[in-house]
Amino acid sequence: MAAFVPSRLIRRLPRPIRFLHRCLPSVSLPHDSSNSSKCVSERRPPPPGDKRIDFSTFRANCRVFCSRPANSGNLQAPAAIDYSSLLQEDEFHKLADATIHALQEKLEEYGDGCQIDGFDVDYGNEVLTLKLGSLGTYVINKQTPNRQIWLSSPVSGPSRFDWDQGSHAWIYRRTKANLLSLLENELAELCGEPLSLS
Repeated sequence: MAAFVPSRLIRRLPRPIRFLHRCLPSVSLPHDSSNSSKCVSERRPPPPGDKRIDFSTFRANCRVFCSRPANSGNLQAPAAIDYSSLLQEDEFHKLADATIHALQEKLEEYGDGCQIDGFDVDYGNEVLTLKLGSLGTYVINKQTPNRQIWLSSPVSGPSRFDWDQGSHAWIYRRTKANLLSLLENELAELCGEPLSLS
């Protein structure tokens, strides 16, 4: 059954919807309970003098998005996530905390030798923040559900590092970058002083 809206309510709608009301004819989709995956439309003009509009669909003169793909017989389920490869939560916290605290200490030492206005290292609420004044800010934090360390860099942007058992390091899977090596290279380039974090 089509849903009709009185014309006095249309005046309260935003301008784009009122425009659609004038441009598109009244349309309804017949409900076929035997095959609900079909998208069918039927053009039905409004009765003469009827000032109501059918808002059940605008199928006739506009694009319709169906939630079911056209060839639903060839669907494959998404690949399952291998949760056995994830670190246990307590092991993740131990590794991530050790990494972040070691970074904090080394960055504070590095800041003593750097001549950069606004250089500041801050750790609070499990977030390590390195401010480099006008050069930008680094933010490093743990992401426990994903067992990752996230880095926001003013040079390379956001990165998500996973613990790699083979190399015993935090690795960004997309670029194979090592967290400590990435920070060493970027900070040495930004600050003009060599840095060793490993």
